[in-house]
Amino acid sequence: MQFRYLVTGGAGFIGSAVVRKIISETDHSVCVLDKLTYAGNLDSLADVLTDPRLSFRRGDICDAEMVAALISEIQPDCILHLAAESHVDRSIDGPADFIQTNVVGTFTLLDAARDYWSKLTGPAHDRFRFVHISTDEVYGSLGAEGAFYEDTAYAPNSPYSASKAGSDHLVRAWHHTFGLPTIVTNCSNNYGPCQFPEKLIPLTILNALEGKPLPVYGRGENIRDWLFVDDHAEALLLVAARGMPGHNYNIGGRSERRNIDVVHAICDIMDDVSPNGGRRHDLIQFVTDRPGHDLRYAIDCGKVETELGWRPRENFESGLRKTVEWYLANVPWWTAIRSGKYGGERLGLCA
Repeated sequence: MQFRYLVTGGAGFIGSAVVRKIISETDHSVCVLDKLTYAGNLDSLADVLTDPRLSFRRGDICDAEMVAALISEIQPDCILHLAAESHVDRSIDGPADFIQTNVVGTFTLLDAARDYWSKLTGPAHDRFRFVHISTDEVYGSLGAEGAFYEDTAYAPNSPYSASKAGSDHLVRAWHHTFGLPTIVTNCSNNYGPCQFPEKLIPLTILNALEGKPLPVYGRGENIRDWLFVDDHAEALLLVAARGMPGHNYNIGGRSERRNIDVVHAICDIMDDVSPNGGRRHDLIQFVTDRPGHDLRYAIDCGKVETELGWRPRENFESGLRKTVEWYLANVPWWTAIRSGKYGGERLGLCA
């Protein structure tokens, strides 16, 4: 049976990976709803944009009238909600946009989805799902040991993570109060093709390619679990198809690394595949740490592995090399961003 997906934020980093996977690997159809802010990029959908099963609507998830009309028009079987402000440093500089999009926008989408779902009957009513994609940052910071589980208490520490925690709670409430068949996923740090280049991995790759300093916050001791974006996309489609309404699923890559080790690994790959730029390790520069920088995140993804049979296909080494090679092979994609939307400047200093 062909499913109809509505993917909010489908021109963003993770959203575009989900859309590309749906169009290239299934017979389902997708409508992408995206505001095309600085992080939204239709070039990330270039490989599938002309497919007749893909449609695009530019719009804001906070626009209740537009959202309700679009849902009524396309009659989705599943809403994959990825539209969000997601860059921690930007949330420090301007938290209002994060509250508006992540909290108010999620409420607007939930309200429209509930109204639509309540009018469905029979199999269409039973198969509908609302999958909300969130982050491990809602759980706060870990010490040297332990991991985040689905029942870990929320303790967000940044405006970004607080706004995502708020949206998670709304999604949970709409299930328990109104019966809307919602699912929440919380993922670890994603990396891979088409990531906006203010994030650690693409910023380091592009600065290394251009011979610019490689900024590392503090001493680079902060630890993250890294998840290749195509593996995450595969997990999200499994959750949408087989996940249990009312449940949370943690999705991680089982690849914990210190930030400084990630940067060194990128330098090694860059020196190997693009040796004409000099020794990239010499470009590393320690800079003032991010305010409130969480020390460590680690995801236990045993639930999604056991219940849905998902496993990441890429280890960190293979995924990182694929990522570097993608940026080297897709210069027009990132030069358009570096020359306009974002030139590599430091954000989030509370200045």
